[in-house]
Amino acid sequence: MSMETIKNEFLADLSAVEDAKQLSAFWAKYFSKEGQIQKLMGGIKNVPNEEKKAYGQAVNEVKVWAQGLYDEKKTEVEKKEMMARYEEETVDVTLPADHVASANLHPLTSIRNEIIGIFAGMGFDVFEGPEIEDDDHNFTRLNVLKDHPSRDMQDTFWLTEDLLLRTHTSPGQIRVMDAKKPPIKVLVPGKVFRSDSDATHSPMFSQMEGLVVDEHITLCDLQGMLDQFVKAMFKGDVKTRLRPSYFPFTEPSVEVDVSCFKCGGCGCSLCKGTGWIEVLGGGIVNNKVLENCGIDSTKYSGLAFGIGMERITMLKYGINHMGKLFENDIEFLKQFKA
Repeated sequence: MSMETIKNEFLADLSAVEDAKQLSAFWAKYFSKEGQIQKLMGGIKNVPNEEKKAYGQAVNEVKVWAQGLYDEKKTEVEKKEMMARYEEETVDVTLPADHVASANLHPLTSIRNEIIGIFAGMGFDVFEGPEIEDDDHNFTRLNVLKDHPSRDMQDTFWLTEDLLLRTHTSPGQIRVMDAKKPPIKVLVPGKVFRSDSDATHSPMFSQMEGLVVDEHITLCDLQGMLDQFVKAMFKGDVKTRLRPSYFPFTEPSVEVDVSCFKCGGCGCSLCKGTGWIEVLGGGIVNNKVLENCGIDSTKYSGLAFGIGMERITMLKYGINHMGKLFENDIEFLKQFKA
């Protein structure tokens, strides 16, 4: 194929190039090792010796000419595709913004804030203790001695022989009583850890400890305080009842039930036909616990209670599995907008 023919074909093919894909095919046809320009260079072997110099110069001129036209076309194609991309990605800043849904608090956070708000209205302060505790604060000074059978009630995550992930927020009682003398009125909220997991239990859950230490504190004070709490939390004409129980750090100890706020105490699936729902445990602070903190048990007495915040949350919102509170399912959490 003559140079003139190749040049004419080159111009015709180049004018038809519109995009990068066509440009790539064009380059392969003319500039690759098997391309038409390279074949012109190979044709020098068929030219008489006296004409080789002139032929080589002519071929080089064609190469320079072709390369210049190719570079112009490449710049044109790149600019065209860049403008197309800009057009596609252009944002009209005058358009109204997409609607952004407002956020809401996690139900556990809402319940925590609500409980603190209720007891703050009764004069309670808030103290937050460490999640990693020592045996002394978590067990021993709460009247749970090394060989005490109540230690078997706790499925404890031990970190060392002496350190553990706290099994309840009660160690906060010890830290508060060590730092402050009566009168004391404090809430201790926080995460606690036990090796237990099912529909109503989790290895990590939240408690709200309450402690009052003053002169002449009795179970009547505890029930009156909790009556006010359940009325504010569950609304309506609800009331509490105390049932005997056992905790090593309180004596006497009680389980606290609330009258079913769904059926009004008549009996339903929520209260399992009893008209009552267990909500927390408490009692009068054991004298040994007071004395372990240097408080005169002949002058002062105290009450303590522990609220499981997940349990209150599940009861209030009708949640049937504790795991839902930890899955961060957006569709589930959207239900709890204030």
